[in-house]
Amino acid sequence: MTELADFAGTLQADAFSGYNKLYKGGAIREAACLAHLRRKIVDIHESQPTDLSTTALAGIQAIYRIEDEIRGLSPPQRLAARASRTRPLLRALRRQLRRMSRGLSHHAEIAKAFAYGTKRWRAFNRFLFDGRLEPDNLIAERAVRGFTVGRRNWLFSGSFPAAQRSAVILSIVETCRLNNVEPEAYMADVMEKIQNDWPASRWDELLPWHWKAARETVLPIAA
Repeated sequence: MTELADFAGTLQADAFSGYNKLYKGGAIREAACLAHLRRKIVDIHESQPTDLSTTALAGIQAIYRIEDEIRGLSPPQRLAARASRTRPLLRALRRQLRRMSRGLSHHAEIAKAFAYGTKRWRAFNRFLFDGRLEPDNLIAERAVRGFTVGRRNWLFSGSFPAAQRSAVILSIVETCRLNNVEPEAYMADVMEKIQNDWPASRWDELLPWHWKAARETVLPIAA
């Protein structure tokens, strides 16, 4: 966790207990992953569907339909939509989870899934108050999926510094993909610029989104 030693802000992640110490002190706020709650209920619903699981999933799906509609809007626009449309749905979902949990055995799988949601409810609501946040961390999960699928091919990095360098390269690649930038072209151009003594005061211009915007504004020269 040393990478986050000086970080202050919101961290969106699953409920891995190893993260809990990061939230102590309040410098880092937890934003829970709604997709993990949905996944727990879906797993139960697929093996033994009930009115409880059907109702809970319908509430979560209604929230995601709104997210599909507002995807790509600015953070203030998403925040406004969530305040007027999503917040009432989440409040209703919480009431449903509490009501449906009454009378259930604590050992029932659906009760455990509901408890997972209600215990971290404040963290599940974090995206309602910050238009930059997502309701889940699926973007990060999709970004590491390729590495996870292929990890047998690079099970051993040779050394800890080598593993760190691999993490840096993979982070650059996934950031490029998120910004519709071709990773190989980007890294080749940036490395050439760095070798040619690119000024330190202009490092920000080499970030993938700035690099892309600069190339798009360059007009082609007629032959």
